Amino acid sequence: MKKLFFLMAGLIVMSVVSAQSLDEIVKKYTAANKLDKVATLKTIKITASLAVMGMDMPMVMYMKNPNKIKTVTSLNGQDMVNAFDGEKGYSINPMTGSTDPVEMTPEQVNQTLRSSMFQNYMATYLKNGQLALAGEENVNDRPAFKIQATVEGGTVIDMFIDKTSYFLVKTATTVQGQTMESFPSDYTDQGGVMIPMKTTSSAQGMDIVINFTKVEIDVPMEDSIFKIK
Repeated sequence: MKKLFFLMAGLIVMSVVSAQSLDEIVKKYTAANKLDKVATLKTIKITASLAVMGMDMPMVMYMKNPNKIKTVTSLNGQDMVNAFDGEKGYSINPMTGSTDPVEMTPEQVNQTLRSSMFQNYMATYLKNGQLALAGEENVNDRPAFKIQATVEGGTVIDMFIDKTSYFLVKTATTVQGQTMESFPSDYTDQGGVMIPMKTTSSAQGMDIVINFTKVEIDVPMEDSIFKIK
């Protein structure tokens, strides 16, 4: 019984230390990325290019605080659209043979909203008890904290925070047995907030590179942009 008591006490101490460490990491991550500043912005518009399978596609992202978001990717004169207007999410994919909007599932909406830069999801996950500190690993030969987030539907996202800069340098998400790894990089100050200007992703043997070419902060943006046409 005495051994059991000390074992339980040790586990409690380890839990407290882990929680304190995780809390400190999230605080430093929030400060390094200036996410308190991001929350005060009204709009963000990003012009980018997406390279995949030898194709280079223009992309524009519209974000309006608190939760409106739209991404338009052009290919051969046709637009692929993902959007959430604050109430409903929809997508348009001409590659399926139709240009009619299709309403997103709740999981697709949540996945789309995770792309919004207005939300400090790391802090939200911590507050909701969805984060766990899972040790340390090297990313690009630099030590990083490995943090696991269990999100809607039980999906686990591994997030890697550089131990020096406290920038997010890698994410790994597994959905239906398929894993996508993403590596945000080239962080720059844009209007007082830190934004990764390049993200390299890989999934199912396919590489995807997104380069931000222009970031516009607090530009006028009508709600009609996010509505179904």
